[in-house]
Amino acid sequence: MLNLFAYTGGATVACAAAGASVCHVDAAKGMVNWARENARSSGLEDAPIRWIIDDCGKFVEREIRRGRKYDAVIMDPPSYGRGPSGEVWKLEENLWPFVELVSGVLSDDPLFFIINSYTTGLAPSVLTYILESLVTPRFGGHTVSDELGLPVEDTGLVLPCGATGRWVKEGKA
Repeated sequence: MLNLFAYTGGATVACAAAGASVCHVDAAKGMVNWARENARSSGLEDAPIRWIIDDCGKFVEREIRRGRKYDAVIMDPPSYGRGPSGEVWKLEENLWPFVELVSGVLSDDPLFFIINSYTTGLAPSVLTYILESLVTPRFGGHTVSDELGLPVEDTGLVLPCGATGRWVKEGKA
């Protein structure tokens, strides 16, 4: 399983606890150290986790050249960011080509591809469109997307916080 923009490792820890071998990638050394601590605190210090401090795009390009494949991808890209050499990441401009790039490391029989985005205003239908256009034609399967939100106890309403999209292979969870 490949976890990109992996931050403090919540998905890494959950997948490792479920028995997956995980590659955790984030450009921020402090975040990767925090994720390692979270894995250790969860009793997973010896779990098969590769800890990578790198630009996610450059890492994926190298993995493609190496021929390395993954059965699952989780990514949580930022809305906006700057790379170490001043490169600019803008979700609305870079998400499509990045998902297209990352689809190049999927195995021949992948299980899932999840995109979470905490960019308010990004419609779940955009994630459906990207995944259905770039992943489904190669592997079949289907996509389910929805809003991310926080419940507000006082009103019973949900504060919108972004969107999530999940492509899964037919017959998989």
